Amino acid sequence: MGNLLAYSGLTAKVKAMQSRLITSEQMQEMAALGSVTACVEYLKRHPAYAGPLGDTQAGELHRGAIEQHLKLSEYQDFAKLYRFSNLSQRKFLDFYFMHYEVAFLKRYLRSIISLTPFDLNLSVFQQFFDRHSSLDFTKIMGAKSLIDFIAALEGSAFYPLFTSLNRESNLSLFDYENILDMFYFKTMWRIINKKLKPADRDILIQCFGRRLDMLNIQWLYRCKQFYRMAPSEIYSVLIPIQYRLKVSDIRSMAESETMDGFFSALKNSRYGNLPEQDYAIYLHPEALAHQVNQHIYQYTSQKDPYSIAVLNTYLYRKEQEIQRLITLIESIRYGVPSQTIIESITSPFKGGLIS
Repeated sequence: MGNLLAYSGLTAKVKAMQSRLITSEQMQEMAALGSVTACVEYLKRHPAYAGPLGDTQAGELHRGAIEQHLKLSEYQDFAKLYRFSNLSQRKFLDFYFMHYEVAFLKRYLRSIISLTPFDLNLSVFQQFFDRHSSLDFTKIMGAKSLIDFIAALEGSAFYPLFTSLNRESNLSLFDYENILDMFYFKTMWRIINKKLKPADRDILIQCFGRRLDMLNIQWLYRCKQFYRMAPSEIYSVLIPIQYRLKVSDIRSMAESETMDGFFSALKNSRYGNLPEQDYAIYLHPEALAHQVNQHIYQYTSQKDPYSIAVLNTYLYRKEQEIQRLITLIESIRYGVPSQTIIESITSPFKGGLIS
């Protein structure tokens, strides 16, 4: 009864917000519009995006501008849920917020290391981050080099991590992003296991644990297929946490001599026994990840509708929606046929996790 009382109002709020998520039919309608301008106008008429996109002008339709307006909708939803939550629920959201911080830092790092202009207007997000984050946006926006970037992190949880790394040489973007991911997942795993109530912990471990496993499977695949890394090198970039994926499974995939051997090891792992799966999906680790994550988020929210699952699942669905919209709009920009666009945003073989 306590959980029902604590979550009844929040569950009703989330249901109302879920009704404003883009449907598959609406995605298909957008894919057939044929121009970026038409897509933006379509979204302006949608309740979830009318505000963030309302003042968008024709000259502001480049990828960065559109992406920042769509991300603003995501952040606004987080802020609405935060205002509606009690102290216990806000504790979870405070932990969850690190996800946004890591995504932003990785994006900014790519810009600095590749010497390309940062194409998001951070001032649009500053009020949101000022309220929830220890990052100093003013300093970060002024960073023009890696040294400046690291100095701008002073006072945040990320500063000690980067200052210790800065003494190492020849670190690539891959290294920095991997270190950020490692820090995030180890931090979140510790928080989930030690600082949350048992009921909330059990739900989040199911979702977070599977995401950890899926990310490691994807990294194993990429390291072998694209980077041709030795097993010892592969182990160094994996998240040192396992949920359903055994150490022996990881070893079999990392040390397989061929990609056929890799896929055979994956099929023989705990994730090779999923219901209603055929062998083909195991040849596409990102598609497998998409299937597994979709299933577990839906399962936990349906099984425990008056729990932390209602927040966790909505935030995941909203983030996935933003990624699909960005893919859809950019595909239209480059003249991809509408049917191909629809397949790319609906097929599990085109799915995948956020960076």
